[in-house]
Amino acid sequence: MANPFLLLWLEGSLQSWGSDSRFGRRGTLDFPTKSGVLGLVLSALGASGEQRELLADFAPLTQTVVSYRRSDRPEPALRDFQMVGSGYDDGDPWATLLVPKRSDGTKPNGAGTKMTYRFYLQDARFAVALEVPEARADDIAEALQYPVYDVFLGRKCCAPTDLIYRGTHADADEALATGQVLADEKGLVAAFRVVGGEADGEALTLNDVPIQFGEHKLYRDRRVTVVT
Repeated sequence: MANPFLLLWLEGSLQSWGSDSRFGRRGTLDFPTKSGVLGLVLSALGASGEQRELLADFAPLTQTVVSYRRSDRPEPALRDFQMVGSGYDDGDPWATLLVPKRSDGTKPNGAGTKMTYRFYLQDARFAVALEVPEARADDIAEALQYPVYDVFLGRKCCAPTDLIYRGTHADADEALATGQVLADEKGLVAAFRVVGGEADGEALTLNDVPIQFGEHKLYRDRRVTVVT
């Protein structure tokens, strides 16, 4: 029996979907990564830790994304500047735990302060047709409506502003057709589509198929095409 597709509607004031971010500069793609979407799903399920077996079930399955906006002019990305580890008292054993340190416990520089730049999408909306294992479809659908842990759109500061789960469908086309109806009701226009594999458009290689979550995360590559 063919696997079903869930339609996820990802809408929020801020979203951030990093694929190669580092501590000092945490960028975002223009669309949700597969690792980010699966992280959202596993959080809703309450599935913490490595979850290698569950992620292996998802690895070969497809994900198609359609980006929507209010007009033909996208909102510019937001850059947030933060200083991490500044202003803490070294003499306070609790406060010093908040200062970034090297693996050997020493400070990375004289003050222990790190500067970071974090980037966010503003006022973005995505319809995601996510293929899920048939045996897990009902559990995932219920979890997205009644999540065990809080769900976010990439980072913990990016809260969704609309319902995420929008039905279980027979295939990706049916799921995205429902997403188009929702977009029409909201007065949105489609900007681009991200499909798996090679197609007519901009081809990208993303390291966003999670093999292992938890403390030591592992990923493998995936080819996608952005079709405008």
